[in-house]
Amino acid sequence: MSGFEAGEVAVAIGIAIRPVVQAIRGRDAELADQIYRAAKSLVLNAAEGGRRGGKDRGYHFRIAAGSAAELLAGVRFAVGWELCPPQPELRLLVDRELAMLWKLAHAPASP
Repeated sequence: MSGFEAGEVAVAIGIAIRPVVQAIRGRDAELADQIYRAAKSLVLNAAEGGRRGGKDRGYHFRIAAGSAAELLAGVRFAVGWELCPPQPELRLLVDRELAMLWKLAHAPASP
């Protein structure tokens, strides 16, 4: 672990989403790609925000949160269309990440 919990949870989401993306890909390649790109954006922006200071720190956490929300919406859509099985554990993990990112995005900027 790197010690930055939001970054570690983002990576866990990125890993957990792989079988979901693979399941969706055979039936809706565009949706699978969009979920993959949202996961990648979440991971990379959470990590970058964790190393930034000042105003752009919050910016990266807001982008990561948007990507997490997009990922979750894509998975919920896929579940609704029966492109993959329900993902309750993934949903809890994303909700946890969103809570952390909200706090980080709204924290006072460091110098």
